[in-house]
Amino acid sequence: MNQLKIITDPRVIITFERYPTFVQPQLQSLRELIVQTAIELEDVVELQETLKWGEPSFITPIGSTLRMDWKEKFPDQYQLYFQCTSKLIPTFKSVFGNRLHYEGTRAIIFKLDEPFPEEIAKYCIRTTLRYHKVKQLPLLGM
Repeated sequence: MNQLKIITDPRVIITFERYPTFVQPQLQSLRELIVQTAIELEDVVELQETLKWGEPSFITPIGSTLRMDWKEKFPDQYQLYFQCTSKLIPTFKSVFGNRLHYEGTRAIIFKLDEPFPEEIAKYCIRTTLRYHKVKQLPLLGM
């Protein structure tokens, strides 16, 4: 395990507190999974938690930005967003197929009434946090 430097914008904490109470545990668990995954990656030395478009976002020097959110328009789900021009979602679709729900090339959707696919999500997070080191590899090194 490395000595990960975590830089958290205080507005991120406020944003998590503003989500409805019924979805806060899931979003907080996803946040913890992102942080824990980053800690486990030797080549990720910094994780920045910030807001992009008002949504909690996670950035590493060698990765692609991850964002998460819950939207009132779709109250039964929450999303993990990826850069839509990257190879991330197309690769996840190729590797995991219908074991995940997707929104085009920009998001993985997690349904509140379905079990959270932790191991698969962790693969996706790991690959995203290291994207610039793996983007040239077949299936992003997955």
